[in-house]
Amino acid sequence: MSELGAFSHAYEIRPRADHHGVDLISDALRFGSLWYSGPNGVSNAIGFAKFYSRSHDAVIRVYDLAGDVIETHAHKDVKECNARACHRSLARFRFQNSG
Repeated sequence: MSELGAFSHAYEIRPRADHHGVDLISDALRFGSLWYSGPNGVSNAIGFAKFYSRSHDAVIRVYDLAGDVIETHAHKDVKECNARACHRSLARFRFQNSG
């Protein structure tokens, strides 16, 4: 089995041809690729890919302009999240979004 076969989602973060940020590309995204710009573009794209695939195993690869992989992140699902930690997370989310 290939490395990609072990993961249900694969994401690529590639520099845009116009040199204005990066594209997050994956078959898992409903509406095609997403564009991220600014100094935190790559880290924001990685964060979104990890969040979007939180219930699936995923691999996230960051490419440079030459097309070489410069970073790889393997993300496992959150099934091992215990009830207390998940409850605290949900309570914090509700508190931040109330009012």
